[in-house]
Amino acid sequence: MKTLIAYYSRTGTTKKIALEIANKLGAEVEEIKDTADRSGMKGYLISGRDAMQKRLTVLESAVNNPADFDLVIIGTPIWGWNMSAPVRTYITEKKDNFNNVAFFCTMGGSGDEKAFAEMGEIIGKKPLATLTLLDKDVAKNNFTDKVEKFVSKLNEK
Repeated sequence: MKTLIAYYSRTGTTKKIALEIANKLGAEVEEIKDTADRSGMKGYLISGRDAMQKRLTVLESAVNNPADFDLVIIGTPIWGWNMSAPVRTYITEKKDNFNNVAFFCTMGGSGDEKAFAEMGEIIGKKPLATLTLLDKDVAKNNFTDKVEKFVSKLNEK
């Protein structure tokens, strides 16, 4: 199955998981690149506001077309109990180009179920699998078992 992992990562936490999943699946990787400056404390606050208000942003052009892949795994940090603005923009712009999807997120506390439900609604597809990881577990490299279960579930499909 030809697989693409499309992810956004402000701090590197979501990127770490995207690369781990890509390594296990032999998938191609597409970093979703935002043109907005989301660095530092100001960027953190703006990011949370944008997510809670369900704002879109302007992205750099994507390299890959999701329609060219059997499966696209989409990764997002959770900001203010919502998916990140860059991921919201990516899936909104490409919603008609997904064959199959799976979702993963990294977060400090909660918001994963709400974000996954909304991602599925925007795309119009239920995910084949979902994965939620806490930032503190990613920082401690305590995620291998959950990633293995996620990858196994995708390999069953």
